Amino acid sequence: MGTVGKALELLDLFTHRQPQMGLSQIARASGLNKATCHRLLQEMESCGLVEQTGPAREYRLGPAVLRLASLREAAVPMREAAMPVLRALAEATGETAHLSHLVAGRLQTLAFAYSARHAMAVRMEDADFLPFHATASGLVVLAFAEKAMSETILAAPLPQMTASTGTDPEAIRTLLPAIRARGHAETDSTFEPGVHGIALPLFDATCACTGSIAVATPAARMTEDQRRLTLAELARAAVQITTAWGGQLPPGLETLWRDAA
Repeated sequence: MGTVGKALELLDLFTHRQPQMGLSQIARASGLNKATCHRLLQEMESCGLVEQTGPAREYRLGPAVLRLASLREAAVPMREAAMPVLRALAEATGETAHLSHLVAGRLQTLAFAYSARHAMAVRMEDADFLPFHATASGLVVLAFAEKAMSETILAAPLPQMTASTGTDPEAIRTLLPAIRARGHAETDSTFEPGVHGIALPLFDATCACTGSIAVATPAARMTEDQRRLTLAELARAAVQITTAWGGQLPPGLETLWRDAA
């Protein structure tokens, strides 16, 4: 991997749970030596991509990231176009609706919306990367993605997230045809205990899968009626977002969703 790739990988280490890190933490998390990390961080600091803060001089994302994010959303307003649909989905189902997008071979949370109907709801975080093997969003993308991409993902280590997480690549491969056949993926407690997920794929103008839209529900509230309602509302939302993003569904998929609901 080149210098630019290594630097960008360092940026991906920052999350909501870990917004600031010291040099030693970054080196351990990245697998690079401290001297290399320090050099890359200094270069990014000079461009405003990271900055140091506090007495410990820990690193955090810099102001240049805000400019890049603003330019991207202005040029391609994906999040802005999706938010009204996500809010309507959350209110219609009474549960947490979230949207994920493929970014450089990883599935990143792009946006989410909560319903005011219940005090207890599944909570999300912006910019989180979702594991393909342990979430409904990830499995539905694996099922509809190009085989080469799916194989690359399944060839990597698949961590055990909960007691219910499937980590056997071959077992996951056997799930994918059934997910394609029904047009959606469902998981129960595979990423977070007690959380039931249902996800549908999203597509670009060439009918290539670009991400997913999903509803996350506390498993105790997932009745058969709730499941049917969720599938129907997800299908409506998936069509709206795919259309708003200039995409199109593969032939027959919308009918498949309608029949499943």
